[in-house]
Amino acid sequence: MLVVMETSASPEMVRQVCLEIEKMGLTAHAMPGAQRTAIGVTGNKARVDSDRILTLAGVRDIIHVTKPYKLVSREFVPENSVIDVDGIPIGGREFIVIAGPCSVESREQTLAVAQAVAKHGAKILRGGAFKPRTSPYSFQGLGQDGLKILAEARQQTGLRIVTEAIDTDTVEMVADYADIVQIGARNMQNYTLLRKAGRLSKPILLKRGLSATLEELLMAAEYIMSEGNTKVILCERGVRTFADHTRNTLDLSAIPFVKRMSHLPIISDPSHGTGRKDKVLPLSRASIAVGADGIMVEVHNKPEEALSDGAQAITPEDFARLMDDMRKLAPVLERDVP
Repeated sequence: MLVVMETSASPEMVRQVCLEIEKMGLTAHAMPGAQRTAIGVTGNKARVDSDRILTLAGVRDIIHVTKPYKLVSREFVPENSVIDVDGIPIGGREFIVIAGPCSVESREQTLAVAQAVAKHGAKILRGGAFKPRTSPYSFQGLGQDGLKILAEARQQTGLRIVTEAIDTDTVEMVADYADIVQIGARNMQNYTLLRKAGRLSKPILLKRGLSATLEELLMAAEYIMSEGNTKVILCERGVRTFADHTRNTLDLSAIPFVKRMSHLPIISDPSHGTGRKDKVLPLSRASIAVGADGIMVEVHNKPEEALSDGAQAITPEDFARLMDDMRKLAPVLERDVP
């Protein structure tokens, strides 16, 4: 259920409505908008008797939400949400490019890639300090040492940092270093981790699972938001299909669907979405065309020596061409790529 307040409703009126909702054994989520405040109501098992709330001062209307996801839905928040990442807006007019290596392999490698992508216009550096791998014998990441390297890269370049938390034991440590905490595809339905991420103050980048439907993705985001963290960024990163010409199938149709059903920003990951570096540039162009709010691509200064996912990493020279393409396309689509 959504309680829509009058434009003139005071903060005290909003507070009183929230208190009344909580007296009913429900949870109130106040969401200030550009013109008026709305209050989302969750925790009800059945339709709520709204007469009690309609009589309160400042209440204009009550809307009963039909979707299984509530806080994520456009029925709750009609306007696009813009997530502020320490001064960088994701979800607005600016098309945000996130770039960096799959894994933090060494200080030299990470700083070299960070400087290269910053030079060509990336705003956020990606890099895995903890790596969930299919094989237990594969490189698992540098852990906290990797986080310290990412923090040094941020200090040197001004790039913000996104890196993955793979379990509840390390999520708070990751949040201490990162500007965005990533929940990876394998953990999209790790509900204990989602709830813990929802209690953090940092933005969360939530990747779609390998075989997840879009409703399942939005319900996973609902877990995070129901704990109080409204700063969620969705990511389409490719799904498993029968196709064998790529590692995964990047589902670009997911982006306009999510934009219609949810107010949350969504970015595209053409690197994991294909697993092929020759597909990254064309699918980056396609991502901005279908309405993505940004892309996340893997860049490595020596892909042939990468400890993970070298086949899908582009070089800094390729990244420069990608950014040129984005700048040419952006004005046509009413986006900005600084």
